[in-house]
Amino acid sequence: MISGSFNGEPLRRELPEVMALFEHLIDKNIEEVVGAGGDLLIPFAFEETLCRDIGTGLAPPSLHLWSHPGGVALGLRDSKLPFAALAMAKLERSGLRTAVRHSGGAAVPLDAGVVNVSLILPKSRGKLDFHDDFRLLSSLITEAVAVSHPQAAAQIVAGEVQGSYCPGEFDLAIGGRKFCGIAQRRQSNAYFVHAFVVVAGSGQARGELIHSFYEDAAGGEQALSYPRVSPETIAGLQELGGPDTVGMFATGIRQALARRGVELMSSAALRQDTGYALEYTDLRVVEAAGMLRERYSL
Repeated sequence: MISGSFNGEPLRRELPEVMALFEHLIDKNIEEVVGAGGDLLIPFAFEETLCRDIGTGLAPPSLHLWSHPGGVALGLRDSKLPFAALAMAKLERSGLRTAVRHSGGAAVPLDAGVVNVSLILPKSRGKLDFHDDFRLLSSLITEAVAVSHPQAAAQIVAGEVQGSYCPGEFDLAIGGRKFCGIAQRRQSNAYFVHAFVVVAGSGQARGELIHSFYEDAAGGEQALSYPRVSPETIAGLQELGGPDTVGMFATGIRQALARRGVELMSSAALRQDTGYALEYTDLRVVEAAGMLRERYSL
């Protein structure tokens, strides 16, 4: 059982003693990591498929760490803006992949300096409070930062950062500048809670990218409802005195889980021990990406 508190809130969510670890972080063999030519929906389709398998008992509870070489993932509300398709096409021409994701939230930039962290868990009996899941992932990310940079971790505050992209109640910030946002997705028998963590590179540059997207997608219509992004409200952990590389942060996540008593089983060990395997290139994942694209395309 998780003990202690986060931002004064009690932590009540249990974590399994053993979890599978799937990693798709950008490395030298970038094509093998991103798969399918860098299709931005592949990581989301992978998690959708894995979540279904966890719900049916085919796969154990899992942690998924991934990054993407360059793209912008939109929320459903973003896709309803009058010129969203044109704004997405502009991003694509600049070399950024785009997609509408099925989890909650609004537009976020994804690149090699952003680590995406997903806890994918079976639903337990009884009423679930999604706030517990958000608190759990928030505290885990704070603990991951504390592994290498305890002083930075001590300054992390949860709460919506006005002017940030993808604003939410469980934004994580240091000194008022956001580096992390959290969303979730639920299926019938399993769910995942997901965070993007800006680790390396310029937060302001990413904020400017999303600000420009909204300007294009809204076509200057000020009466429309969409996040008014102030680029200076975003920063990377590297800029905030925290971990300065993706590898350092990912190591922090693994160690934070180990300190909670969670044993992480690599996907290779899982395949060897149980025969279960799932890759970005699997037909089920590719087909799931196609279904997501069809369902949420503009």
